[in-house]
Amino acid sequence: MDPEAFRSKMSGLAFGNVMAAAARNYQKELLAQQKPQASSAADQEVDLDELMDDPELERLHADRIAALKKEAEKREALQRKGHGECREVTEGDFLGEVTGSEKVICHFYHKEFYRCKIVDKHLKSLAPRHVDTKFIKLDAENAPFFVNKLAVRTLPCVILFRKGIAVDRLVGFQDLGGKDDFTTKALENLLIKKGIIEENKEDKDEDEEVKSNRRTVRSSAVYDSDSD
Repeated sequence: MDPEAFRSKMSGLAFGNVMAAAARNYQKELLAQQKPQASSAADQEVDLDELMDDPELERLHADRIAALKKEAEKREALQRKGHGECREVTEGDFLGEVTGSEKVICHFYHKEFYRCKIVDKHLKSLAPRHVDTKFIKLDAENAPFFVNKLAVRTLPCVILFRKGIAVDRLVGFQDLGGKDDFTTKALENLLIKKGIIEENKEDKDEDEEVKSNRRTVRSSAVYDSDSD
């Protein structure tokens, strides 16, 4: 055989052996990486199986179900009392409505007054969100006895009752900036401040998320300015 051809053949065989060895090493590394992952997945399956039989977890789940059931029963009982919507009541029903629930918001209104319609719109939005409090409205023109008894002089007038006793009131829009374009949220915050409704947990969580996002945006802006 030609010496040059022999050397070329041997060189080719050596290169092939090197590539084969490299391929074997690469395959070993892949297997080594896959084994811990498979092991971890198996461990996770075992852990999940153990959790499914955990008595403490079962107790927490049962407590949660019981709490949700109790909350649903409470909501249904309140709705039977007229909670969850802003209802029109008559002068004859007024006393029973006010004394029948712990917290009541009553809007004394006149059907021809534009500002009364604004208040009515906001209270209708709030009533389903605050079922613990009863929302009612009373036509002041058809309720002269209670208008006089409660000294209602300016409309709209929203009177807040606790256990049948008038504890506070909103007269006109003087507590809402004196303008017609106040938001439902502004009225909600005012009523929360006065203690006649409570802040919803969902709203509180949402506000915290908004604040967190704002902090993140500010932090990012500072970081970007430093990097310039």
